[in-house]
Amino acid sequence: MSDIQRAEPSTEPASDFQDRSISCIDCGEQFVWSVGEQIFFNDKGLRNEPKRCKPCKQAKTQRLAAISAARDSGIRQRIEVTVTCAQCGQQTTVPFYPSQGRPVYCRSCFLAARTMSATA
Repeated sequence: MSDIQRAEPSTEPASDFQDRSISCIDCGEQFVWSVGEQIFFNDKGLRNEPKRCKPCKQAKTQRLAAISAARDSGIRQRIEVTVTCAQCGQQTTVPFYPSQGRPVYCRSCFLAARTMSATA
């Protein structure tokens, strides 16, 4: 028997669903998770609500597709993402896609923190 179990769609009636407002983890904007979308998730046995609004979800899908296509073709793609430093608030670019919930620092703040931890 497998350790992985499939989520069984619940038998909640459609009338138990209501439009819900959710905050996007990428852009922070509020978006509505409609009753129809909730019923679709329920029918497919999906338990987690969406984390991203439709534009951010589409942008993430396009990024992942571009990375996959570059990897498959053997081209090393250089990534440059504009972010705000978590310490000083300055705009900077980093060569990776930041993980959700993790702070990103500019070069000077990163080097200063690394120097401080090396001497401690």
